[in-house]
Amino acid sequence: MSHPLRKHIEEIIHLTDEEFDFILSHFKTVKKRKYQYIIQQDEIVTKEFWVVKGCLKSYFLDENGREHILQFGMENWWITDYESFIKQTKSKTYIDCLEDCELLYITYEDREKLTSEMHKMERFWAKKSKIGRIALQNRILSLLKNSTKEQYNTLLEQYPTLFQRVPKKLIAAYLGVSRETLSRMNS
Repeated sequence: MSHPLRKHIEEIIHLTDEEFDFILSHFKTVKKRKYQYIIQQDEIVTKEFWVVKGCLKSYFLDENGREHILQFGMENWWITDYESFIKQTKSKTYIDCLEDCELLYITYEDREKLTSEMHKMERFWAKKSKIGRIALQNRILSLLKNSTKEQYNTLLEQYPTLFQRVPKKLIAAYLGVSRETLSRMNS
């Protein structure tokens, strides 16, 4: 059976067995329980995570302690505080587990080493970065031009399983509305 990370990478680039073994040697596995953090605000982030199993949320807290969700991370998704990871500055976000999770992670140093030694992976991460920028642009455009109901329906259409895994109050925090507003919208 093919490793799930290999399947994920091969959506973009083809790998030989030797190449995949080399790539996998740069990753480590970690298991986290529901509610455990993988990143906390103000720490310098040294790892990028790939979700093998589970669901996470990336968020920040405003000055009133209100949670604003930036991203959910489910199977086959990459997640970290990218500014902290790339610039090696203090994290502005938290990432914690909404379910028990199995994650693969690569350190910043190992990712740099891997991309310099294997240009296929440099192409892979460049393509993933482009896909991520497109998704971010679409999210910002949706926030600016669509009603909350339209944003909710788009999220439901794109990620239907998210709604079985994540409480409505977190969906509301992702959409930037109160739980009550979300409830009224769906009644």
